[in-house]
Amino acid sequence: MALQTEMPFTLPLGYVDADGTLHRDGVMRRATALDEIDPLRDPRVVQNDAYLSVIVLSRVVTKLGTLHQLTPQVIEGLYASDLAYLQDVYNRVNVLDRERYDATCPACQHVFQVEVDGLGGSVATPSTPSTRR
Repeated sequence: MALQTEMPFTLPLGYVDADGTLHRDGVMRRATALDEIDPLRDPRVVQNDAYLSVIVLSRVVTKLGTLHQLTPQVIEGLYASDLAYLQDVYNRVNVLDRERYDATCPACQHVFQVEVDGLGGSVATPSTPSTRR
């Protein structure tokens, strides 16, 4: 089985550029270690941890409509629902298989499955708030 390194997506609302063109269809590639580490040095991230997702997404989204160079300013211009959608796509593209375990509720004894990430996540994962100080 080949490793999927890119994933196409369609934004729920889309990005409208300065000319009024709507861009909804895009491609995101799998992140490298550098994609998650390098933005930690960016002054905008140092001042505001929440900006990390903007920088990371601008590095891994390789196409959006006719745009082939996505800057942090383009990601900033997305609607909040589109940003949340991209964060979800990022997590799907960058997570390998999760381990699943059966768990039992101690109160009612209902058995259900829980998913566990292998490494516990990264501080640079866009939908995970950073814990560094």
